[in-house]
Amino acid sequence: MKPLIGISCCVKPFGIFATPNHAASDSYVRVVLGPVGGIPVLLPAAGEALAPAVLPRLDGLILTGSRSNVCPEHYQGPPHAEGTPEDHDRDATTLPLIRAAIAAGLPLLAICRGFQELNVALGGSLDQRIQDLPGRIDHSTPADQKLPRIRTAKAHGLRLQPGSFVAELAGDTGIAVNSLHNQGIARLAPRLAAEGWAPDGTIEAVRVKDAPGFAYGVQWHPEYDWERDAVSRAIFERFGAACADWASGRQSAGRPLPVAAE
Repeated sequence: MKPLIGISCCVKPFGIFATPNHAASDSYVRVVLGPVGGIPVLLPAAGEALAPAVLPRLDGLILTGSRSNVCPEHYQGPPHAEGTPEDHDRDATTLPLIRAAIAAGLPLLAICRGFQELNVALGGSLDQRIQDLPGRIDHSTPADQKLPRIRTAKAHGLRLQPGSFVAELAGDTGIAVNSLHNQGIARLAPRLAAEGWAPDGTIEAVRVKDAPGFAYGVQWHPEYDWERDAVSRAIFERFGAACADWASGRQSAGRPLPVAAE
């Protein structure tokens, strides 16, 4: 049985009545069906009660990117600038979900907003608009996004910690990545180790130091270019292998499967 991979959703308006919908980008579904080798399970932004109910049924968790920003109340930051998109329901869901997943040893891969959530969930803080800070580069994406290539183009280089997860996959201590974010890590959470940095010093890759299982975060978007970028694909393949091992261990331990056998 293929591993079940939870994909965090946002609450977004849909249709002429702007009805709230729980949504995740198709790119995450496709990457789970592709190099991860799992079955995607969209997790609604349903609040704190979701974690204990859903985690025993999952074999892995992907924390997705989003145009919304983590609300500053969760890291004692100043209010967002007017017009900054927020998603309180997502925050209420993902922050406790992250802590519970790490404690359980469930394989976890955090991407972009998910990367920022991982830092906040473990006690870190965020810079809200990196492009406004002295000596920093613009990591954001133009709001109109007229060119699809913006999502896959390499925006800047990345310096990797020798021997780190991504450096091992790349066979090098430097790679190039895309860049589509405004927020970034300010104070690194005590349980995280930085393993990759943009040219301006922005932290872009982390691992959970004391995690009993696979637990990594990246600030860029490997789900956009895994079909043409070997490092992006390898990230998901390694995550998928950890999820498959988790699923195998769960079955051999006799724990309930999420779907009854026919």
